Amino acid sequence: MKNLFDAANKQEIVDRINKLTPESQAQWGKMNVSQMFAHNVLPMELALTNPKPPRQLMGRIFGGLVRNKVIGPEPFKKNGFTPKEFKVEDEKKFYEEQKKLLGMVEVFTRENITDTVHPFFGKMTQDEWGELQYKHLDHHLQQFGV
Repeated sequence: MKNLFDAANKQEIVDRINKLTPESQAQWGKMNVSQMFAHNVLPMELALTNPKPPRQLMGRIFGGLVRNKVIGPEPFKKNGFTPKEFKVEDEKKFYEEQKKLLGMVEVFTRENITDTVHPFFGKMTQDEWGELQYKHLDHHLQQFGV
């Protein structure tokens, strides 16, 4: 599985982000491209937060059951579930959000993830964090045709 810690995979993501324009249209879903950038920043901020927020009760109960499905090699489904904390519905400025997302991708390194316990999924390896972030970014970049 591709991992955002890998330099070639990271560059691929950066190149794809840079191909988007304010006029880029989603092939599915409700977000516009600026909202998609902002949406992708949120889980990356979570990944880089040390320490992470405490585990949620629902995560303690169900996190392990869905963890492997979400983190595994199967692609995310179109129009899938989005936690309310990661929903972006207000208008965003394209270049501002693009710059934020590119900055997050740049600082997304193994050294910057010292607390690996996900608030919902529980204990994750650094590789799982890298795979999850790559998979999420890839899903949304495909949503916008890049």
